[in-house]
Amino acid sequence: MNIKDFSKATSLSPHTIRYYEKIGLLKNIERNASGHRIFSKNNLLWMEFITRLKETGMPLKQILIYAELRDQGEHTATSRMQLLQQHAQALEERLTQEALHLTKLKEKIAYYDTLITSKKLDLE
Repeated sequence: MNIKDFSKATSLSPHTIRYYEKIGLLKNIERNASGHRIFSKNNLLWMEFITRLKETGMPLKQILIYAELRDQGEHTATSRMQLLQQHAQALEERLTQEALHLTKLKEKIAYYDTLITSKKLDLE
């Protein structure tokens, strides 16, 4: 698929896709006779994984480390797993904190709901 189709499939702008290629997250992208990029299904799967890591809060610097390890081959599987385990632990901690924040927000909403409801009753 061309960059336009790849952009639609990944929900990333062509600029971001070119940037990811420039910094080494996307490697060995084929080109047609005109020099235009041709993306494969494997490129799409890899970009979906990169996007998932980004959406879970992994910094681009860490994703680049993961990508470099991936490029080095299967003998880096332990290092990649450890990197993902560390990220999963950080994500779990963040989710726990976010759940606490949500609970506190809901408590405040309930407080205002009670306050507003009691004022309405006073007016009646």
